[in-house]
Amino acid sequence: MNQSESEKHYRSLEHMYLSAPINREIYKGITILVSEGRAEVGLKVEPKFFHAANAIHGSVYFKMLDDAAFFAVNSVVMNTFVYTVSFNVQLLRPVSSGIISSVGELKFNSSNLFVADSVLYDEHGKVVGRGTGSFMKSKIALSEEIGYGV
Repeated sequence: MNQSESEKHYRSLEHMYLSAPINREIYKGITILVSEGRAEVGLKVEPKFFHAANAIHGSVYFKMLDDAAFFAVNSVVMNTFVYTVSFNVQLLRPVSSGIISSVGELKFNSSNLFVADSVLYDEHGKVVGRGTGSFMKSKIALSEEIGYGV
């Protein structure tokens, strides 16, 4: 695959992510940047993401970590949607303001199994969460029907 095909694939994955209903309706303003074996996801912290103690709920940590790892994997899978088989999350610090960003990196790949790590940072660059996931290829084609494309 040449560089222009790769770039088109990355932009198509970004479009798919941003067009997903959860990101259009609940996580408005979320950002993503995909490159080879890597993805970065950013989100402004808002009170609607808080648990009772006024910090973001663990589900937001999971989403950010899983999404970054997922797209790091799908960056190298050109024709099908991947899916998360398992994902381990470590919640390290509470966050109640600013912008959080997650960076996912592909660590292992075989014909159908992939492993990726991700780290969640607060706006000061402090690590607030970590994740590791296993992913596999699905039978769902990357197509316009699921938002893939520019």
